[in-house]
Amino acid sequence: MPPIQAKDDVFSTISYFKLKELPSLILLFEQSSPTLISVLLWNFNIPKVHYPTKEPHGPMQPKENQLQQKGFISIDCGSNEDYIDEHTKIPYISDKGLIDTGIVKTVSPDSPGNIRQNAKNLRSFPQGTRNCYTLKPEQGKNNNYLIRARFFYGNYDGKNQIPVFDLHLGVNEWKTVNLTNAGPNRIVHSDIIHVPLTDYIDVCLINTGRGVPFISSLELRPLNSSIYRIPGKALTKIRGYDVGRNPSDSDVRYPYDGYDRIWKPLLIDNWIPIATSLTVYSLSTNNAYNIPDVVLRTAAKSQNSTTPLSLYLSPPDSLSQCYVYFHFAEIEKLENGQQREMTILLNGERYLTESVRLDYLKPQTILRTEPAIMGERLHFSIIAAEGSKFPPILNAVEIFVSKELPNITTAIEDVEAIMEIKTLYKLTRNWQGDPCVPREYSWDGLHCSYNYSIPSIISVNLSSSNLTGKIATSFSNLKAIQSLDLSYNNLTGPLPEFLAQLPNLNTLDLRGNKFTGSIPEDLLQKYRDGKLALRVNENPDPCQSVACKRRKKKEFVIPVVALSAAVLLLLFIFSGLAIYKQKRHGGIVTKSNIRSKDQRYSYSEVMNITNNFETIIGGGGFGKVYLGKLKDEARVAVKLLSPSSKQGYKEFQVEVQLLMIVHHRNLVSLVGYCDEDDQKALLYEYMENGDLHQHLSGQDLD
Repeated sequence: MPPIQAKDDVFSTISYFKLKELPSLILLFEQSSPTLISVLLWNFNIPKVHYPTKEPHGPMQPKENQLQQKGFISIDCGSNEDYIDEHTKIPYISDKGLIDTGIVKTVSPDSPGNIRQNAKNLRSFPQGTRNCYTLKPEQGKNNNYLIRARFFYGNYDGKNQIPVFDLHLGVNEWKTVNLTNAGPNRIVHSDIIHVPLTDYIDVCLINTGRGVPFISSLELRPLNSSIYRIPGKALTKIRGYDVGRNPSDSDVRYPYDGYDRIWKPLLIDNWIPIATSLTVYSLSTNNAYNIPDVVLRTAAKSQNSTTPLSLYLSPPDSLSQCYVYFHFAEIEKLENGQQREMTILLNGERYLTESVRLDYLKPQTILRTEPAIMGERLHFSIIAAEGSKFPPILNAVEIFVSKELPNITTAIEDVEAIMEIKTLYKLTRNWQGDPCVPREYSWDGLHCSYNYSIPSIISVNLSSSNLTGKIATSFSNLKAIQSLDLSYNNLTGPLPEFLAQLPNLNTLDLRGNKFTGSIPEDLLQKYRDGKLALRVNENPDPCQSVACKRRKKKEFVIPVVALSAAVLLLLFIFSGLAIYKQKRHGGIVTKSNIRSKDQRYSYSEVMNITNNFETIIGGGGFGKVYLGKLKDEARVAVKLLSPSSKQGYKEFQVEVQLLMIVHHRNLVSLVGYCDEDDQKALLYEYMENGDLHQHLSGQDLD
């Protein structure tokens, strides 16, 4: 008999056969992914059963305590407005403001008219390789969540070309979304149960070059933390079945299921449907699975106590680890208080060491977590236990395949810090999902270290990124960072002290901003010690040193000011004479002019002369002054040009030229200079008795 096409959002074919074999359900999986695509129902030479009415026990009424939506996240991707779903009464929110990439689209008007509102719009992602939604459940990390992504192509682009793309859960692959078998007018959803180690969950769509990724809706539902948990793994849900319900009935979900699981009706030929009008309410017991009452009130049983209920599963491959959850509840009132007792077999062997005994109207869930179920074909048989005269029954069943999560996320502190930086500066780029993992999708401008068990951020380049405001304090939490480039933005304020506390920072580029105030002393010291490459030029008013604080008023303030003005006047006169002399000789003060003199020292020689800048004896707008000693034991004063000085190099040129040609008994003599790349220094003879300021202010040399 040829296959009969059946309408279903995932199943592609239902075939009926006549074989002399036990009634059974065979579940076949697509080989390329764990997507269930067909169900084969085996028919035997037994008269067809009559399905129960659509509501065998009256209209379904959700229980009051199943109506809670605490912690639900329901996103209609591409919707322009928030709304309440007319079927589930669940509030859905637009994804506006939740993602800054993608294009809003509407499905074709030729799509079926009965599709629900959360499938009428979608968001497609023609740009970028990875685009992500970030879910932030209020319960936080280390809790159990059901995450559902829904896809409805609906020929939204008018091309009738169904795309194939990957779906990632955080830094790990969730599945390949292949809607080809479903067709353009069928809604497909993918469910996964996950325990995140962070307070957020990234759901990412990956463009693999086989079409533009898109998504219709995204949902998160908190679960009891004691259920559906396999250590170190996620569970992808293949299907949940409400056994014994007429296949023409609608799916069961919220508000009847407090966890918003989706239950498909399932009734196989030769399975006898049974139902009760009494309440089988799982929350009234200690069963945390909270199977909906409406699901438990229907069941199927075999023809007699010698006939098993059989299910055949064909996993995607022989290495897939399957987990099957059997949900039972006794809904037949047995005579004289007798109990139904059953045994579950897997491939002819006992699945569990103990048999299953059912109490009237009390649900229980049966699962074996260890060892995991593996094999090319899995045959489950539910049989009456030895000595039991009642046939086996089954109320519901769920089928999962475990999903390994091999990739480790970037260090949590780094992720939180860089996310705060992204939000503060409103950065876009390709900053989606985890900043470092997987490597092929790491963020532009970031470099990460993968040398240790947990990846970390070691370099951030935000040059020319239109940053405004102050340097974010979140940078202080990037403990592994080695290089930070914030050059050519519009950052303002003083340089923060925490920059000097970053233990691994060896390159800091702050050029071309609007910083003011002093450079922190600790930062300068790292620069002097050769531990930090510091670039702070091209700022409008950077303070030259840490000595930018307003000095206290001294005695003799007026004489000091007057004498300082006189000294400056004298220097201007000498400078004018020097410049005039240079012009008469046709000379221009340049770097090459300075280098033509004989009193030149290298920077390493300056470091030796000052014993690594050990003793500070003064300072000013030009820079700090250090005590030094030449090879002939003569002591000198070494004035080091501050790296933050904008006018320092011009002053340096003038002062070298001036002091090389001007000699006066009241002016100290220039011993030499250093002009090596960014390192500039002047070496003077040392004034043993102090300077004019010290004498006027009464300061001691020591």
